[in-house]
Amino acid sequence: MSTTLPLFWHLSSANKKERIDASVKLISALEHFQSKFVPKESPESSEDEEDEDGKVAKSDGLDALNAQDVSYSIRRLIRGLASPRESSRLGFAVALTELLSRIDTVTCAQIVQLILDSSKTQGSMTGQEERDVLFARLFGLTAVIQSGLLLRETTLPSSSTVASDLASYKEVLAQLLALGEKKSWLRESAWWSIALAVDALTASDVSWKDEAVDATFAAAYSETKTWTPEKVALTLKLQPAYPSRDWKKLLAPTFKNPDLLSTGNLSTLARILKESDADEDQETDVPKSGSWKPQVHFVWDVLLDHVLPRGESARPAKGSFPEFFRIVVDESLFASTSSSERKYWGFQVFQKALPRVSADDMPMLFTKNFMRSWINHLSNSDRYLHKAARQVAADIQNVVKGNPRIGFSLILQLTGVNGSRQFDKLTKTKTVESILTSMDEEGIQSYIAYLLKQVDDEPSSETTDIQALNTRRAWVVEQLASLIRNGAIPKSDSWIQTILDWLAVHGLCIITKKSEKSAILALRSVPTPVLSEELRKNCRDRLLGCLAELTAQTTLVKEENKATKAAGVASDGRFWVSRVLSTIEELEKDSKHVRPLSEVDEEEAELRQKAHQILARLKDVLEGQREAAKGVELLLSSILLHQYCADDDDTDSEALENCIDGASRMFPAESKKGKKSRKSMGEDKGKEKELPAPIDVLVDTVIGFLEKGTAYMRAVANQVFSLLSSQVQESTIDLILTQLERRDPDELMADDDEDVEMDGDEDQEGEESEDDESSSSSSDEGEDEDEEEEGDEEAHLELRRKIEEALRVNGISAATGDSDDESEEDLMDDDQMLAIDEQLAAAFRARASEKGRRKDVDAQREATHFKNRVLDLIDVFVKKQPTSPLVIRLIFPLVELIVGTGPDEKQLADKATGILRNRIGKSKEVPSSVVKEDAAKALDELHNLARKASTPDILATLNQCSIYLSRVLLHHDGAEPVLNAYRESLMDFVGRKASRLNPPFIDDFVKRHPQSAWCLRDDLVRAPGEALNGFRQAQAFHFIHTLVNQLQALGDRKPEILAFMPKLRQAILDTLSNACTSESSLTPAHAKEILKLALVSVRQTKRFASSTDEASSIWEPSKWSNLSSQLASSDRFKSSVGLQAMCKQLVQLLQDSNTAGTKASGKEKATKRKADEVAADEEGAASAKKAKHKKARKEKSG
Repeated sequence: MSTTLPLFWHLSSANKKERIDASVKLISALEHFQSKFVPKESPESSEDEEDEDGKVAKSDGLDALNAQDVSYSIRRLIRGLASPRESSRLGFAVALTELLSRIDTVTCAQIVQLILDSSKTQGSMTGQEERDVLFARLFGLTAVIQSGLLLRETTLPSSSTVASDLASYKEVLAQLLALGEKKSWLRESAWWSIALAVDALTASDVSWKDEAVDATFAAAYSETKTWTPEKVALTLKLQPAYPSRDWKKLLAPTFKNPDLLSTGNLSTLARILKESDADEDQETDVPKSGSWKPQVHFVWDVLLDHVLPRGESARPAKGSFPEFFRIVVDESLFASTSSSERKYWGFQVFQKALPRVSADDMPMLFTKNFMRSWINHLSNSDRYLHKAARQVAADIQNVVKGNPRIGFSLILQLTGVNGSRQFDKLTKTKTVESILTSMDEEGIQSYIAYLLKQVDDEPSSETTDIQALNTRRAWVVEQLASLIRNGAIPKSDSWIQTILDWLAVHGLCIITKKSEKSAILALRSVPTPVLSEELRKNCRDRLLGCLAELTAQTTLVKEENKATKAAGVASDGRFWVSRVLSTIEELEKDSKHVRPLSEVDEEEAELRQKAHQILARLKDVLEGQREAAKGVELLLSSILLHQYCADDDDTDSEALENCIDGASRMFPAESKKGKKSRKSMGEDKGKEKELPAPIDVLVDTVIGFLEKGTAYMRAVANQVFSLLSSQVQESTIDLILTQLERRDPDELMADDDEDVEMDGDEDQEGEESEDDESSSSSSDEGEDEDEEEEGDEEAHLELRRKIEEALRVNGISAATGDSDDESEEDLMDDDQMLAIDEQLAAAFRARASEKGRRKDVDAQREATHFKNRVLDLIDVFVKKQPTSPLVIRLIFPLVELIVGTGPDEKQLADKATGILRNRIGKSKEVPSSVVKEDAAKALDELHNLARKASTPDILATLNQCSIYLSRVLLHHDGAEPVLNAYRESLMDFVGRKASRLNPPFIDDFVKRHPQSAWCLRDDLVRAPGEALNGFRQAQAFHFIHTLVNQLQALGDRKPEILAFMPKLRQAILDTLSNACTSESSLTPAHAKEILKLALVSVRQTKRFASSTDEASSIWEPSKWSNLSSQLASSDRFKSSVGLQAMCKQLVQLLQDSNTAGTKASGKEKATKRKADEVAADEEGAASAKKAKHKKARKEKSG
């Protein structure tokens, strides 16, 4: 037992894996012991044993045929079932079940008796102790059943005793029934074990099977008359196994039909499963005290196996599932009077049934009461069953992910009769949207067909509810648009084209006659009644919205052997806008079946004809201009489509004319051969020079799109400009940058000047002011009309209050209906009238200025939004054309924008900062050509701004821009402007007290461009002597430190480096000597950093010097010894012994170089050391250690 005892402890572990591992080890060990055990010859002779008191006790007989460890383990496992510790009951039950199934040396009677003896209840037990004992009995008897010992007919070894018999079966059955009767909360578990015994009995062929079946029927139906869910589950197992029994008699009088699942029995079955008395007329929905459990009863699994068997099951379905679910679940558990506990059970039953149902049978689950309860609890997080309802929604989504074909059926139920068209909006979830994203193309096509059928279906009643019909159609339009808007839904050209065609047809035309053979599906049916004008406008708006989404989406276009990603196109490479235009052209030609909503005049028709001609011409453009031609095609097509969809007062023919002009000049038609005078040709060239460049015209049109502010216009503008970016010229950049200039709000609202003047007239007109204001407000249009009216009303009240106050001050009461006007006039003289006039004029002036301020704020907000969109164009240009020389022209205007914006335009400044830092500053490419004078001027202006930068963020942005411009100039051999700019900034930093430059501004340049920074070495060495204070001195030396660390990257500059080192030495010695004697602000920390530079410089000198004597002559060790003495005698530095040690270290470093020889010097070159951590004594120790190693090797070899 020494090997098995430790295993019992892990059987109680809370970790399932540990419990299983301990069970496996225990059973393996016990099998090993049992295989080696030799039983006694006459086991019957020692049935009785004497205990310690001499009393005779009956033995359980386990020791006769089992090894000692096995007998002990069986007893301990049975006793351990009553243990309350952690998960011991689970672990011990699993081990006992497995052990009883492996050994054949025990009888069922023996084990059952042990279980009963160890689980007896006593009167002195507490409630918890009694509970543990009852559970021990239940788990023990279940282990006997699951191990197969209950129905084992084999005999024991060397004995005629049978392992199990009828008496043992009856005993187990009786004990389980008694457990269920003793405690109501044990009834379900006890009958579940009985069901296991019945299943085992049905599958077995023991000799006493018939008697056992009779005993089971007697115990279940004769001795127990009350019908419970447990009895229903047992009946469902017994009926198919023993159909010859008199089921009508057994089920009477509770059930009328012998088939338990017949329709007539379902109402009674619903009351039983609801756990209310089946014989009561009044149902009680409140659960019995202490009897309700959140887990659904196991009878539901049995029921669903019968009425809705799984696909792999060979058993045919029994009964009618729709009727079963409607009566037993929907009208019972989900009834309006049901408690939350019953509805929670109902949700669990639904979750169990959902994976079993096919797509065709899906409507059977989404019944009326279920949908009502589900939506109610799903829509509000405060509802009691909100979490359960959300879990149901999650299960539905998971089912669709596993089987996408079922998605369409689910959506029909969620948005159908029992659900709601606005299901997601009503429940505040994305259930329908999530289902759509999991569906396949076939499912999406079916859903679109279903939606279109909702529009085309004729109402069944004679009278049509127009309002309800329009609401349904508006929902259909919204759903069609959402399919395109949702980026997670897998897109397909076919169904996208179907939606766009439908929106175009019903938004722009009236179908007069359906065309069954038309390629446009929308023409195959005529909606009855016709769509309202509001719905048609909605279709046009949604059409533009869908195209905005599609224009921004990228698609993989396959051409011959390569595949490319393109935005705004279908899989064949055509723009979606062009596809819709083609549909509109077909509709215009098909006058037999459709007629347009509005007729166009001849001038506009001629413009459209020209536009179509240019679009046809663009298809034959050469390969080099193909991208720009695509951009022009998209722009022209988008304007044309907007002309079709826009309202009459929103059409802009000028934009179309300008676009046609720019496109025709950018891609001129092939001129016909003919004679033309030189004079006329010269006139044409003169006109050509006066006209703006074609690209400028097109980009100006794009900017006009941005001013509109709609999603369609913005998406088209960005995509068009991206395609046209290769054609952008200097004048184009100027045009774009002009839009970013800061303007007075009065200029932006020039159109409102007349309104302001009208307000001034109102001040003079007096009583007519209210009429003028009402007339002017009625002419205003926009989305904020109601808000403006409310604001005007508040302003009127305030104005009235001021007028009344002015009258009251002058002793005149406000006019009322009872006042006498003539008497009021008699009381007022000329002075009073003048005083009142002045106060009234002040009130009206305050009113006019307040209205003007409100308009200024609105204008400024619109201007900020517009500039944000213009910055998008700049971002697109820099991204698409990083090598364009025009990128440099963008830098300083963007910097001015950042510096000049106020706190109310922070978003604008952040966007411009992002372009400069991330798009331009981090660009890996530089312009292919550059005008050096312009770049040098921009760099100089940047440095001037940096010296006066107001914030560190602005300075960091200027730093990145400066680095970029330096890289560009250096790439194009323009080093002189760069050196001049950084030389002036260096001197400004060290010498001007008010300088806003920070160390990284210079240091980053030295790091990024060491070759150019080396040309500033003399300025860097001179800078510490001109520094204002110790901090600036230390930072100047830090720049040199950065440069010295990168000497290896300079290439072959040995003479220059060796010539530079004496200057550096002298600068360091002068600075530190002066700090020891004068009133310098240099701190010990600064001095330490400077000495670190000296150490690093000495090492670099030794790398480049041809001999060690040369290095010593450059750095002159004696002067450093003198400096050490000066530091030791200085009041400021004498306590900093580390500084003196560093001077000695430098001297030692130079002396070691004289004695170590060339090999040591070479090794030192290969070894990287930190300047502040290397001391002279360390080098001595290293030399001693090296000698010691040599001596040890000699002794070993000897």
